[in-house]
Amino acid sequence: MTIINPLRNPPLGDQLLVQLRSLIVRGELSVGTHLVEGKIAERFGVSRGPVRDALRQLEIEGLVETRKRGVSVRGLSDKDLLELYSLRGALESLAIREAIARLDAADWAPIDEALDQMQSAAVAADAAKFAAADLDFHSGFYTLGDNRWLTATWALHRPLFATVLEITNTDRDLVPVADDHVYLRDVIRSGDVDAALAALTAHLDGSCSRICAALSGRPRPQPAF
Repeated sequence: MTIINPLRNPPLGDQLLVQLRSLIVRGELSVGTHLVEGKIAERFGVSRGPVRDALRQLEIEGLVETRKRGVSVRGLSDKDLLELYSLRGALESLAIREAIARLDAADWAPIDEALDQMQSAAVAADAAKFAAADLDFHSGFYTLGDNRWLTATWALHRPLFATVLEITNTDRDLVPVADDHVYLRDVIRSGDVDAALAALTAHLDGSCSRICAALSGRPRPQPAF
């Protein structure tokens, strides 16, 4: 069973949220598991306040749900992943359209910096840093598009994608993945909307397929709380 260390560095709520999200995505907390605030607080060495906040956020993300008995794990199925990537494709396609419409005024520095960080993390085989830089890269197109409502919608789902990517990037050669992002940037920067959207679709479809394949080998859930 996964070793869980007490959380000691603030902010406790954020740390707890990351750990619970990871346990659910990895399949180490089975669907239907009843999550008791007191038991979780004791297990992680925190008060009930951060637990309550974490469970509230996980419910917003669709990973847990409130039932008559309290909060239970809803999990993340292959169908959920396909739906999430379908939603992401719709959001990011709009972001790229709007970014290309503002191409002349675009500041590509944050996107280029994210690519540099991805390449460094790929060489170091640092899955967590690579996942963060990967999502910084994609978030850059929302910034270029300058649609705050679209950006806010993406921000709601970004933490879940971060967890999924970090898990599936472990023990994998990340250099080709970084190269693929360089290609995607160049196509979008060319200003060809059709080519950019086609490249994005291929990029996200490939990512979704790899993630579904990686998570299909999730371990048998074990009692946790």
